[in-house]
Amino acid sequence: MKKTLTLIALSACTAFLSAQETVLPVSAPAPQQVIIQPQHFGYLSCNDVLSAMPEYAQALKSIDDLKKTYQQEMDRAEQEFSKKFAEYIDGQKSFPENIMLKRQKELQQLMEQSMQFKKEAQELLAKAEAELMSPVRSRLNNAITAVGKRHNYAYVLNTDANAYPYISGEGEAEDCTDAVLVELGIK
Repeated sequence: MKKTLTLIALSACTAFLSAQETVLPVSAPAPQQVIIQPQHFGYLSCNDVLSAMPEYAQALKSIDDLKKTYQQEMDRAEQEFSKKFAEYIDGQKSFPENIMLKRQKELQQLMEQSMQFKKEAQELLAKAEAELMSPVRSRLNNAITAVGKRHNYAYVLNTDANAYPYISGEGEAEDCTDAVLVELGIK
């Protein structure tokens, strides 16, 4: 029974495929000419432009000030730990066992709190840096977009990190650094 059904299905498929092969051939369209025009583009170093922006310098100063504040707190905690550790070492021979265990526990807690604070400080610094740099980068991107539209660039390349070690000028590539600086009101 299964063999019969399979044979019928195969016959139907074969008939269907052979019916499609009898379709009359259609003439192929003539090939079209494609004209490729070189694209006009700009390039600049975003890092160079960023470093020229006053708000970038202010953001870096704010980040540095915040780093110093966190570092001072980490130094204070380290001094507190060192002081308690020295007291623990000094009293190690004279303290009863229960006081020694209490001091060990305090030292362990201070160390864990210090490590947790360092981790939180790194996360908060990264978040603060992102928040402070976001408007600066947004302003730079808006200026690049405005210059790109004004100069009819297809795109603008960022040459930082030697991502584009060679750019062929040949009349289609332009260094747009000065135009972006003018757009930002720096030049």
